[in-house]
Amino acid sequence: MPLELIGRKVGMTQWFDPDGRAVAATVIQVEPAVIVDVRTPERHGYAAVQLGSGAVPERKVSRPLRGQFRKLGVVPRKHLYEVRVDNPGEFSVGSEVKIDLFSTGEKVDITGTTKGKGFQGTIKRWGFHSRPRSHGHKWFRRPGAAGRGLGKVVKGRKYPGHDGTDRVTVRNVAVLAVDPGRGVLVVRGSVPGPRSGVLRIRKQDA
Repeated sequence: MPLELIGRKVGMTQWFDPDGRAVAATVIQVEPAVIVDVRTPERHGYAAVQLGSGAVPERKVSRPLRGQFRKLGVVPRKHLYEVRVDNPGEFSVGSEVKIDLFSTGEKVDITGTTKGKGFQGTIKRWGFHSRPRSHGHKWFRRPGAAGRGLGKVVKGRKYPGHDGTDRVTVRNVAVLAVDPGRGVLVVRGSVPGPRSGVLRIRKQDA
């Protein structure tokens, strides 16, 4: 069942594997997702399920969405997203997808938004070398000339600019532990984004 769940990054910690080695791990708080709608090829042109995560009061939802949730008999959700499926007939509106979708030892793909770093120069943004800091040289962090006779900024060149807030997917992340009681997922290594950042977690073969 190739479905995704939304979680929030709690932080990083140490995790000891069966051999006693300490490895870096990330703790993710995962809430159950409810199936809000089912997309069928006959009606919508494709097969998918619409999932909602994070229950919110009705006053925090726009009127069109409020009417949609009322019609379906589902409590309003903060995050709505779609996941393609092969057989939409297997799913029904109102059923929940919980953290037990994942198991210890399997691989998952995690998508998140990286930390925003604002406007950065070429050294921090692209890893350029600095210039000599001796013999009266003053512009040791300047990027230098853009090119002879251009007189304009060329697209795709590595210049100073906004850094971070990119959508990044980390693939083949090992699941170290699953705690259905507390809704906690522990994965090996780091994942994109700051603490409390929203993450989308799906099985590797999804």
